[in-house]
Amino acid sequence: MRKAYLFPGQGAQFVGMGKDLYEHSEETKFLFEQANEILGFRITDTMFNGTDEELKQTKVTQPAIFLHSVILAKALGRAFTPDMVAGHSLGEFSALVAAGALGYEDGLRLVAARANAMQKATEIQPSAMAAILGLDDFTVEDVCQRVSEVVVPANYNCPGQLVISGTVAGVDKACELLLDAGARRALKLNVGGAFHSPLMEAAKVELQAAIESVKVSEPVCPIYQNVDAKAYTDPDAIKHNLIEQLTGPVRWTQTIIHMIEDGASSFTEVGPGNVLQGLVKKVDRQAETAAAVL
Repeated sequence: MRKAYLFPGQGAQFVGMGKDLYEHSEETKFLFEQANEILGFRITDTMFNGTDEELKQTKVTQPAIFLHSVILAKALGRAFTPDMVAGHSLGEFSALVAAGALGYEDGLRLVAARANAMQKATEIQPSAMAAILGLDDFTVEDVCQRVSEVVVPANYNCPGQLVISGTVAGVDKACELLLDAGARRALKLNVGGAFHSPLMEAAKVELQAAIESVKVSEPVCPIYQNVDAKAYTDPDAIKHNLIEQLTGPVRWTQTIIHMIEDGASSFTEVGPGNVLQGLVKKVDRQAETAAAVL
């Protein structure tokens, strides 16, 4: 029996997240307080008692989800026994810390740098993302290629659910064409910008130096990375894929397929929400899924 552990990305946040973890032990409290110091503001105040609007800011959301996931994995102690890990977008950083490839402090600093770089990139050019429901991957890819503005597939979430990303005009035109092509729905997402698209190039350049400067060790188990859904343990390859991740797509459907092919018999989601469990079930109805609990 091979255990896969999955770590969520942006969108899984909720007010009150992590409060039970903070109160769980002196060790978990220390890790949260350490994060407040590293970030330079009390993120715990926003996580536990803030508003949805405050929590939705990229510079808050990303470290908040990272902290919830990583501290939960640490609190599980010996019960956390992964044979393989993966994280959705931001969750890839959580997965790397949980699997011992990145240190906790380095991981948090990278996530904060990533969030700030992405926030800046979104301010350079108005951009958008949209969820496309009810079409196959090839049709979505084909339509995006036919739009003259920048628009690309960004998240391959599960069969029949793809997220596209690009300029506002590009996403609007693609949505129109995709509905004509038979999409059940084309929903504009309430996000800050065009994540996982060429419009994140400025953020990628900024983050590259930060990623290259940190120590990445060999993880305790393979990590399946977003850019090509393949398993990695080599530190240099892991770094390269982390850099490419900002402008490349999240190949989540393919990641789950590869994990199942490699023997994953159960999938445990570590962090806020249950979105990833739902996506796994859409890839394979028979898959065993659960949320990590203390």
